Amino acid sequence: MSTSTQTQTTSPSQRLSPANRRLLLIAAAFLVVFFTPFDAGRVSAAIQESFLLLSYYAREHVLLCLIPAFFIAGAIMVFLNQQAVIKYLGPTAAKPIAYTVGAVSGSVLSVCSCTVLPLFKGIYQKGAGLGPAVAFLYSGPAINVMAIILTARVLGLQLGVARAVGSVLFAVVLGLSMHFIFRKDDEERTTNAAMFSAGVDLEQPRSLRQDTGFMALLIAILVFLNWPSGDGTILIWDLIHTARFLIAGLLGVVLLTILMRWFERNEITEWGAATRNFALQITPLLFIGILIAGFLLGRPGHEALIPEQYIAGLVGGNSLGANVFAALAGALMYFATLTEVPIMQGLIGAGMGQGPALALLLAGPSLSLPAMFVIHGELGTKKTATYIAIVVVISSLAGMLYGTIVG
Repeated sequence: MSTSTQTQTTSPSQRLSPANRRLLLIAAAFLVVFFTPFDAGRVSAAIQESFLLLSYYAREHVLLCLIPAFFIAGAIMVFLNQQAVIKYLGPTAAKPIAYTVGAVSGSVLSVCSCTVLPLFKGIYQKGAGLGPAVAFLYSGPAINVMAIILTARVLGLQLGVARAVGSVLFAVVLGLSMHFIFRKDDEERTTNAAMFSAGVDLEQPRSLRQDTGFMALLIAILVFLNWPSGDGTILIWDLIHTARFLIAGLLGVVLLTILMRWFERNEITEWGAATRNFALQITPLLFIGILIAGFLLGRPGHEALIPEQYIAGLVGGNSLGANVFAALAGALMYFATLTEVPIMQGLIGAGMGQGPALALLLAGPSLSLPAMFVIHGELGTKKTATYIAIVVVISSLAGMLYGTIVG
């Protein structure tokens, strides 16, 4: 191939040197700063909301949710047998097993769309197929038991059941759709040894039962650290919430004992390095996404650039537009664990239709603007856009169907 032909087939972005790309970014940032009316009241409030949301996330979710999730993801990369992951969750794995695990595993995790990301990256980089990994990515924030119970109690049994059934079905439909659309890419990925360069299976002197118990212990610590409060009607649930730090601390002592007795120093070092790498990959993207989400939509109950009344006014009734808008708004908003329920209560009180309410509940907890940044970093533009589009479309259709049935 001639030099001229090569030049013609090279995209403009590929011809830009790193220095020129940085210059363009600086120029874009300058234009944004130059033309943004910072003295406008709504813009100033939106900027404040962006940092207040970031502060809220840092105080409420980083220490108890994100850091334990990083350690679990690192353990998946280092200690989980890669061939077993490919066998049971890979692109060619038996679909009933792979998608059942992906779709229902989120029921034990009370995590938000951001906390599930390190776990998704861990199993995906370890060799899980795109379909099962995406099913887990969706189900993790959407199907946890407390969220379903709280939805039924606060928003009504019908909406709670519709959310539970819809979340499980959508996790499977979403995973299968992504699998069939990108089947060729996924099969090539699992036969390419380069994809496994992020982690190396170590020689493990432990039994499968020991490794399984170790992983279950890490997950239990995450679950108990984030055990939500109840409404006072379930005594055991409230007792666990009160004692959650004590329980997690005792489990931590067990974890330290297991590490000293079962693991070699080089294994622990490898685990720490994998955990660090996940933190470096994910945290900056999450924080940027949270700042943007806070600037546009603010914290729950606080207005930012886009007024809440404007959103509420567009989701009344059960039209296609109302359902699509509700799904899109839910996909962009950041919901901390269980906060979607009181937010929905307020929106329904302001006139939101039942159909759009379900559409937002199906799209919101499993997606957010911060999550999109991280998913894009792992899957690329085409797969990320497809994932978002499928979530919005099926959530909108489910909302219309539900609104028609109950309306």
